[in-house]
Amino acid sequence: MKILKFGGTSVGSAERMKAVASLIQNDEPKIVVLSAMSGTTNALVQIAEKLHQNMNQEARALIDALHDKYKQVAEELYSSPAKKKQAEELLINHFEYIRSFTLDLFTIHEERAVLAQGELLSTALFQFYLEEQNLPSVLLPALNFMKIDENEEPDTEYIAKNLRSELEQHTGNKLFITQGYICRNAFGEVDNLKRGGSDYSASLIGAAADAEEIQIWTDIDGMHNNDPRIVKNTYPIAELSFDEAAELAYFGAKILHPSSVYPAKQKDIPVRLLNTMQPEAKGTIITSQSKGGSIKAVAAKDDITAIKIKSGRMLLAYGFLRSVFEVFERYKTPIDMITTSEVAVSLTIDNSKFLDEIVRELKEFGQVEVDQEQTIICVVGDFIAERSGSGLKIFEALQYIPLRMISYGGSKNNISLLINTTDKVEALTRLNDGIFERNTANA
Repeated sequence: MKILKFGGTSVGSAERMKAVASLIQNDEPKIVVLSAMSGTTNALVQIAEKLHQNMNQEARALIDALHDKYKQVAEELYSSPAKKKQAEELLINHFEYIRSFTLDLFTIHEERAVLAQGELLSTALFQFYLEEQNLPSVLLPALNFMKIDENEEPDTEYIAKNLRSELEQHTGNKLFITQGYICRNAFGEVDNLKRGGSDYSASLIGAAADAEEIQIWTDIDGMHNNDPRIVKNTYPIAELSFDEAAELAYFGAKILHPSSVYPAKQKDIPVRLLNTMQPEAKGTIITSQSKGGSIKAVAAKDDITAIKIKSGRMLLAYGFLRSVFEVFERYKTPIDMITTSEVAVSLTIDNSKFLDEIVRELKEFGQVEVDQEQTIICVVGDFIAERSGSGLKIFEALQYIPLRMISYGGSKNNISLLINTTDKVEALTRLNDGIFERNTANA
């Protein structure tokens, strides 16, 4: 069985949904995981914000606008009056449900239910279209088997057991449609895997089903060697290892959710990145093997805050680093990069929600300096000790860019550099010109 995940742009219109339906028409057993239509989750977030602020009239206006958008999609998607009527009733039910929150108390629990509507709508509309085209398929409700535990981590045993139970109810069927992103939490409430979580859903489902391959279909032909939105003349990478892909995803490559590699890696299931707009393109295959040259790709992660703690007491001070890390642990704030010297430690975070509280506690250890509007540039490849010259290429390319921090040696797949965000475009461009040798293997 294969798992095929289609992102928001891939199902962002009636035309795109029809294209996806044509892509999945073969005899291979598969589970198709769909995101919400592009723009829907953002619209639902805006609606939730208005509801939280008791701006119910403004919320209703946003709900009406989104409802109108879906009416237009349904009108274009179906040809038979019966399916158009069925879709109209579906939309009325869902949007009346959302409107009901303008009349009652709105909390975080209701917000999660509202955010789930995008995936519920996209899968139902797509299933209706398959029925109209006489394509046998089964709609599997993700809320019946996707679950997170009290730590907001996937309950993999529950997912595997209940997915298997769902599939066993439909023996003989080869095509299944389900929702990405949404799940239930430990209390049985509707919840989600956070933004970009549909990739994560696909990987978790693939691991639970012991799939032979997981395919992530987006609007770009694989993972590129650099950010194609910023840099010219980028190219898709033919092959990556799980570790290389995970580094790129975490440090800014938008094509893949950072968490989605891990479940596939655990079961050694290949992940293939493909383009719905160019289905003939080879894309990128991610496996347990690392192949090719030392430097594979570059990614950039914005909104980074750098924190330096200087302390004369740090020299040979047993437990100093542990005390520093415990501050971040108390505020559940992960650290991206860290460098140390005899008198100082510098580190970076990408979540500044508790920055003031963290800085206040760190000042107990010494002088604290904070730099915001920083960017981590991540150079990914196979930097094994026996291979020389990679660092030279990188630093020659960036010789005119001020470097705030450098992290090298913690992973054989990653060299990370911290720079001012204002230097990001120039840094990515210089790296693109200075460290890559384009060849047919990467074309």
